[in-house]
Order: sequence, then C-alpha cells, then structure tokens
Amino acid sequence: MLTSFSLSQLILISAAYLLVLFGVAWASEHGLIPRAIIRHPLTYTLSLGVYASAWAFYGTVGLAYQYGYGFLASYLGVSGAFLLAPVLLYPILRITRTYQLSSLADLFAFRFRSTWAGALTTVFMLIGVLPLLALQFQAVADSIGILTREPVQERVALAYCGLIILFTILFGARHIATREKHEGLVFAIAFESVVKLTAIGIIGIYALYGVFDGPQDLERWLVQNQAALASLHTPLQEGPWRTLLLVFFASAIVMPHMYHMTFTENLNPRALVSASWGLPLFLLLMSLAVPLILWAGLKLGVTTNPEYFTLGLGIAVNSQTLALIAYVGGLSASSGLIIVTTLALSGMVLNHVVLPLYQPPTEGNIYRWLKWTRRALIFAIIMAGYGFYLLLGAKQDLASLGIIAFVATLQFLPGVLSVLYWPTANRRGYIAGLLAGISVWTVSMLLPMLGNLQGFYIPALNLVYVLDDSSWHLAAIASLAANVLVFTLVSLFTEASAEEKSAAEACAVDNVRRPQRRELLAQSPQEFATQLAKPLGAKTAQREVEQALRDLHLPFDESRPYALRRLRDRIEANLSGLMGPSVAQDIAETFLPYKAGSETFVTEDIHFIENRLEDYHSRLTGLAAELDALRRYHRQTLQELPMGVCSLAKDQEILMWNKAMEELTEIPAHRIVGSRLSALGEPWRALLQHFIELPDQHLHKQRLGLDGQTRWLNLHKAAIDEPLTPGNSGLVLLVEDLTETQYLEDKLVHSERLASIGRLAAGVAHEIGNPITGIACLAQNLREEREGDGELTEISGQILEQTKRVSRILQSLMSFAHSGGHQQADEPVCLAQVAQEAIGLLSLNRRSVEVEFFNLCDADHWVEGDPQRLAQVLINLLSNARDASPPGAAIRVRTEASEHTVDLIVEDEGSGIPKAIIDRLFEPFFTTKDPGKGTGLGLALVYSIVEEHYGQIIIDSPLDPEHQRGTRIRVTLPRHVEATSIAN
Repeated sequence: MLTSFSLSQLILISAAYLLVLFGVAWASEHGLIPRAIIRHPLTYTLSLGVYASAWAFYGTVGLAYQYGYGFLASYLGVSGAFLLAPVLLYPILRITRTYQLSSLADLFAFRFRSTWAGALTTVFMLIGVLPLLALQFQAVADSIGILTREPVQERVALAYCGLIILFTILFGARHIATREKHEGLVFAIAFESVVKLTAIGIIGIYALYGVFDGPQDLERWLVQNQAALASLHTPLQEGPWRTLLLVFFASAIVMPHMYHMTFTENLNPRALVSASWGLPLFLLLMSLAVPLILWAGLKLGVTTNPEYFTLGLGIAVNSQTLALIAYVGGLSASSGLIIVTTLALSGMVLNHVVLPLYQPPTEGNIYRWLKWTRRALIFAIIMAGYGFYLLLGAKQDLASLGIIAFVATLQFLPGVLSVLYWPTANRRGYIAGLLAGISVWTVSMLLPMLGNLQGFYIPALNLVYVLDDSSWHLAAIASLAANVLVFTLVSLFTEASAEEKSAAEACAVDNVRRPQRRELLAQSPQEFATQLAKPLGAKTAQREVEQALRDLHLPFDESRPYALRRLRDRIEANLSGLMGPSVAQDIAETFLPYKAGSETFVTEDIHFIENRLEDYHSRLTGLAAELDALRRYHRQTLQELPMGVCSLAKDQEILMWNKAMEELTEIPAHRIVGSRLSALGEPWRALLQHFIELPDQHLHKQRLGLDGQTRWLNLHKAAIDEPLTPGNSGLVLLVEDLTETQYLEDKLVHSERLASIGRLAAGVAHEIGNPITGIACLAQNLREEREGDGELTEISGQILEQTKRVSRILQSLMSFAHSGGHQQADEPVCLAQVAQEAIGLLSLNRRSVEVEFFNLCDADHWVEGDPQRLAQVLINLLSNARDASPPGAAIRVRTEASEHTVDLIVEDEGSGIPKAIIDRLFEPFFTTKDPGKGTGLGLALVYSIVEEHYGQIIIDSPLDPEHQRGTRIRVTLPRHVEATSIAN
C-alpha cells in the first residue's frame, strides 16, 4: 500500500506549481521568452486546452464508466465546433476584434443593443458556471483527501481557494485595462495544457505497458472480460450521447473560459486556422488514455470512485511518482479553468452589473478604480464557487456537476447563432427565450441538485420527473426547446429597433453595409476629449482619444468628417473593451452625438463598404467574386483616368479623389477623402464651389493662377445617386487640364501671326522698293550735278547711304517672307566647304571687330540641302558671334556626326545670352543690338532655313557659367547617305 502524503506536502507542491505557472507568465511578459514562440499558432492552440479541466482529467474516466464510448462526445463536440470555424468561429472573432467585445455578455449587449441582455447573460452565466467552479474545488479537495487519507476537504478547498485568488489576480488583474491582451496568461495556460497532457499521457502509457504489459496483453484481458468491452458499446445504442454531443458543441463557444481564450486573448487571427485542427488533435491525444486508465483500474480493482481512477492507479501500484504526476495533472487542469473562467466572469460582472448601476467618480483615476473593482470581483466569484461547493457538501460526482454546468451554458447557443445568422432576432425574443430555458434548467436540474431531490411530480402535466443518470438529457432538451421556441415566437411577433437592425447588419456574416455617414457635433479630436472629460475625467478622456488616434494612425489636428466618424467608432470600441458595450454606447451617444439636422445625410458610408469588401475579397467565390472583380476594374479605371475625378456626396463630403486629381492639385487622396469640399485649399475650393453653384453643366477654358503659373481647365459635372440610397443625389466633377493644349494653340496663333507679318513684309517691301530706288537715283544725280558743292555732296552721300540701309532691310524682309515657299535644291553639301566660304566672305568686312575664325569641320561630314541657303545660315551665325565677341577672340566652327545626322556647331567667347531671352531669339524683329545696328530678322531667317532642311537648332549659353560668357549654337541636319557609306 502506498505511503500517504502529508497535507503540508501537497499544499507546498500546489503552491510551487502555481508559482511556476506564474513564473512562466511573468517571463513571457518580460521578454525572457522569444516573441515568436509566444505568438506561435501552437501556443494559441495549446492555450485552448483550458477546456480540459479537472472534469476532463478526472471526470471523463467516470463518464466512460457510466456512458461507455459516449465519453468521446466531450471531445467530439468541441472538435466539431472548431472544424466549423470558417462559419462559426471566424465571424465571431471578427466582431469581437472590431468592436472589442471581451465576453459573451458584451457580444449580446452589442448585438441586441440592450443593457438587460448583457446583465441577464452575466447573471445566468455566473449561476450556470458555479457548479463547474465547485467541481474544480471538489476535485482538488478529493484528490488531496485520497492521497492523505484524511477527510479534510473543506479546509483544503479553502486553502486552495486562497492560493487561486492570489494567482488569478496576478495573472489577469495587474493591468489597468481589461481590453489589453495578456500574453503571459496565454503562454501560461499553454504550459498548463502541456503539463496535463503529459501527465495523462504518462498514466495512459503506464496503464498499457505497466498494468497490461502491452497491447497483446490488453487484448487478451478484454477477450476474457467481455463485460468491460460491452459496457463501452452499449450506451452508444441507448444512452444520451447525441445530447452530449450538442452540449459539448455549445460549450466550445459559450463557456466563459473558452470564449475568453478563443476570442478575447487571440493574439493573431490566423492562429485560429491552426487551432481548428490542432485543438481536436490535442483532445484526441488526451482521450486515448481514458479507456486505458479505465480498464487498468478495473483490472487492478482500484478502490477509488471510477472518476479518480487516474489518481487511484498510482495508489494501486504503490507508486508515489505516478500518484504525484496524476495529482499535478489534475491540479493543473483545475487551476487553468478557475483562473480563466474567473477572469472572464469578473469582466462580465464589472461591465454589465457594476458599471450600469454605479459610475466611478471622474475626479479620481478611473483605471485604478476599474482595476481594484475587478480584483474584488475575482475574490467574490471564487468565493462564490467555494460557497457553492460547501452548499453541495461534496455529495455530487464530478460528471453530474459538469453536465449541469454545460446544460446551463447551452441556453446561450441560440443567441450566438442568431447573432450571426438571424438578423431579425431582437432583444425581447432573446431575453424571453433565455428566461424560459434557464427556468426549465433551474427547475429540472439545479433545484433537485441543491435539494438533493430524486425527482418531483408536475400535476398540470400528470408527469413524474426523476433526476437520475438517464434523465438529465431530457431536461437539457426540454430547456433548449423552450428557449428556442419562445425566442423564435417573440422575435417573429415583435419589431426590432433601428439600433438593433444596425447592429444586426454589423454582425451578419455576409454583411458589407452599415449606415454611418452622419455629421458629428464635435469637429476635432480636442473637442472629443473635452466632451469625454465629463463622464471620464480630463486625463482619462485625453488618454482615450490619443489611444484611438494612434490606433487609426490619425493626426491630432484631424478634421475630416469621415476620419472623425472613424475616431468616434474607435473610441466607442476601446471603451467597450474597458467598460462594456452598453456603457460605451451610452457615453458615445450622450457625449459624442451626431447633429440632429444631419439625419438628411444618413447614407451608406462608401469607405466602410470598401474596407469590408477588401476584408472579404479572399473569401468571395462564384458570382460574388466576379462582381467584386468588376468593381475593382471600374474603380481602377476611374483611378487611372487621365482626367481629374472628384465625387461629392449631397453634403459635399469628398468620396473620391483619383490620381489625376492628386497630380493636378498636388493634394494626396488620403488627406482629402472624407473631408468637406470647404476643407480644400485655395484656389481649388473657390473654383469648384463656384462651378457647383452655377446651373451650367460645363465650363470651358477656365483660367486658374497656381504657383505663379497660369493653368487652363475644362470643368464638367453630373448628378449621381449615392449607392444604396436613391434620392440622395451627389455630384461627380471632372477636371480636364488644358494647359498644354492652350500653349500649343498660342504657338499656332503666334505662327499664324508671323506668317501674316511675312506677307505684310513682302507687300511693304515691294511698295517701298520703287520709291527708295527713285530716291537713290535722285541723290546720285544731285551728287554728280553738284560735285563741287561740298555740303550737297555730303548730304547726297548720306541719302545714298540711308537708301542702301533701307534696301538691305527690305531685302531681309523679302528673304524672310519668301523663305517658306523657297524651293531648295536637295544635293550633297560639304559643311567644311560651306564654312570656309562663309568665313571668307566675312573676312572681307574690315569695319567689324577683329576676331579669328577657325574652321574645324570634318571634310567627310556631308548633309542634304541647299548650299547657298546653308551658307546664309552660317554667315548669320558667324556674324552674330563676331558682333558679340571682344577683339582678338576666337570663333570656332566644327562638326559632329552620328549615324543619321550631322551637328554644325558654332562657339564663341562673347558676352553670352541671358536665359530670359533665349526663347525669343528666333522671333522676327527681336534684337539685342543697339538701334540701327540690327534688323532682328537674321536668326528668324536662320530658324526658317534650318526648319526647311528638317533640322533643329539649339542654343546653349553661357558656356562658362562662372564668368557668364560664351555661346554655343548647335544646328542638327540630316546626313547625306552616300557620304555615310563612303566614310564607313
């Protein structure tokens, strides 16, 4: 017989284990464990193993003894819920993360927009879970009693109660806000799951190889003991295993500890993908040991209750180690459930019972008040569980206690399903159904257990109800049926409020709509903080507003209506995580209200729809996916349209601002979308506002001054109904930039003006030419006749000189006027020869500045053109270069050839050309020379000749930026093909 443990030893072992558990949590929160491990999907999956409490560690062996293979329902039910994660768990996770709903009561209060829904859920959940908490205390007390062989259950349970209160507060109530994720808690519960899986695995392996000496020996024993095998099969044909499946299916979602770990403490949404198959695998591994332990206990004749065969196996084989492993595994299972369940229930009671009845004073620190209130609630809930354990007096077996608790929480399953898949369900139906189901559960299960009744008689139905192992499932089915029936009938015959309908749309699985676009009274985050200071206090309000701004990545000077609506929703969600959705909603509606007059503009928020569609993009299939692809295509078309597009709502909120509009206005879309048109900077605000007020649908060639430049714009507008809200007509504005087109038109008009000047010049030159010739003849005759008169000879010489000057001007005018119609000769031209001829002609003029010309042209560089007109080009360029050069300066002429062109380059060392006038050099009559020294037609003629030769002319000046001198003129001409081939 096994030497018994002392009570002090077991208490010390219990305290040491809880200390290790806390140490694991502390190490993970302080970065001593790599973050990759803490956030790994395996850690999250193992943390969901909190489901396997002492009831699963001890009680399932008793369940297998009683219901045979029906015990597997406790694992298969939960596994079924997680295998249905895409349609059941993912939607709940999305809702809880979006609106920070930290408990089942939060979910119902948010969906049904009812304080009563949250409060009743909290109260009934607390009552329903008390048997489960009592079960944990009883399991620990019984196991210690078995190991010490002393009837000290109450004192042991109280000591354990004190320890667990301390560690629960350390685990989950050290922080000021309930909305924070407890990474340490998640990792500690994952560690706890590993401990109990290892413990039950060791005991199962010992049962197989230590008691039965392997699978073959087990098979022989089963053949010899057919009754043991038959007892596992029989209940599957007659027992309530289907009801067990339903009960445990619901428990995976509605049990407070499962909801808390699955949704509230979820660190990474993608981890739920791994958990959907990982948790069933974990539970399968635990369930494999159950029949082995049962058969080993039957073979050894373990004297304990079958529920404690896991512990009694070590006692039967006189192994302290095996017994201690079983005790630690059971302690681990019960501790994990108590810690997580109490944390979840304390948050529910705080948010839905305490806060609706008592608001903390704004003068103090609300966070501190919430923290200490939650600690007090943790103490009260654990003590309530202990009190329930004392009330029962350890007269119930673990399986019965667990089933009573699971059936109680089954009453919340219809509500959960209605949140996701029944939009017309309302608060009256939910509350009435819950009251009906809980009433049946109380009468048929709770009261008989508390009164230790074996059954009762219902005179109205002439029914005798006996509460035993074979009838509890009737109570479960009856309570659920009453719940569903009343819920359905009341919801069908009563109308849901507008708030409920809005919340139902937000919670629906396939929802992409939510009426949101309304105008707030508060126009800035600072006004938000001022208003929230009334219920929360100045410091708390400022902190909450700043936290919401950080969450949304918004600046503190944000003023866009869309961004302010998002800020309000985020603050409400954050307060929901802190105080519950009912209190958060009351605060938001009271202190951050919408404008009463803005009801006219209550329409679907396009930005919200877009965000939801992006979230659902990967999950859309079939026609929905094709429609989404079409939507994306059309939106991309508008975004890439080379014309500015601005979409306005009826209240002039900017709904779209495409890329062309961004480039035109230099205003990014993310800064302006969601703002009113009045928030636009000038000059765009005045331009668009004026256009909207005009009755005209189109405005052409609107002149706009922007950054010292002039832009020309065409404006168009069209009325368009806002999506899903016919009758609310918005506007689409199209802004077309015509600036480049206007410049081209101006150039064309200028060219036409030059052409008309040319025609006028030809006529003027022709009309003036004859009188000038007559004047020259008369002056010549006068000089010859009065040759002796010095004064007349001088005057007549001056007249002749001026007539020659006039003739030169007229000749230039004639050349310019007829240049466009000149039929040039296309022949090979050697640029080196042309340059030499031009230099030779200029050298004859001795009156000009003495400069030195250098002909550096390559004799192999030939072009196509008219040699005489190209010589005229060079004469003009060299003449201008000489006029701009100082005495003794050098002027170089050279060529550079490419495959198809030849560049004729003229470089001087003159005074250079100012940047401001380079663009005007080729205009007729524009000159920088002193009056009387230039006509302004030379470079215009050069430009015309080069254009006739299909060439280009480029001016680069000054060549020496430091001394601001020197000019390079590059004339590019087509290369002569035959010359190119000969050169090659």
